[in-house]
Amino acid sequence: MKKLLILGLGAAIGFTMVCGGMAAAKEGKKPSTVKDVKSLPQQEQVKLALSAAPPHLVKEVGVMIYGADGKLTEARPSTNGFTCIPTVMNLPDPDPMCMDAAVHQWMTDLMNNVPKPTNTVPGIAYMARGGSHFEKDGKVVMSGDGAKAMKEPPHWMIMWPFESATTKLPTTPNRSGSYIMFDGTPYAHLMVYQDPRKMK
Repeated sequence: MKKLLILGLGAAIGFTMVCGGMAAAKEGKKPSTVKDVKSLPQQEQVKLALSAAPPHLVKEVGVMIYGADGKLTEARPSTNGFTCIPTVMNLPDPDPMCMDAAVHQWMTDLMNNVPKPTNTVPGIAYMARGGSHFEKDGKVVMSGDGAKAMKEPPHWMIMWPFESATTKLPTTPNRSGSYIMFDGTPYAHLMVYQDPRKMK
């Protein structure tokens, strides 16, 4: 089971990296590649991965890092259900993530083009170093194709099918610090711009 989890997570992260690389290439930038991360020593990859998590979770989270073959492998097991990785998308700014099992399922479903995510409980993910999203024509979009990468501040996410029509929450980043990303799709989820490092 653990091996399947590792393989599935590796595939999902690889998918998001490919999208990021395509966007950078279309913007005329030299895309950063997973090789940049996997070339880091194990200790540095672990440190980068752990920087995604709130301090109160760090001691018990699992960590997956890139091996010489470019695939994610377990560097240490999780004892609290959360696993951290050193990068999500193939973009120049580091964007490590720390996630629970439900988010892993959500990401795997997205990579496999499943019509809607199959996690049966809300998933929680932390990105204490921040991350990025793609915007096109003033909207946050799922694909990097022809879109612009926008930097995000430290935040955390709830992976569950939120809808702006029923919640009345905004669908783009705003002063409130919360919005629904990918609104109108089965993969809509709640973004909360709050630094996980300040949580206690």
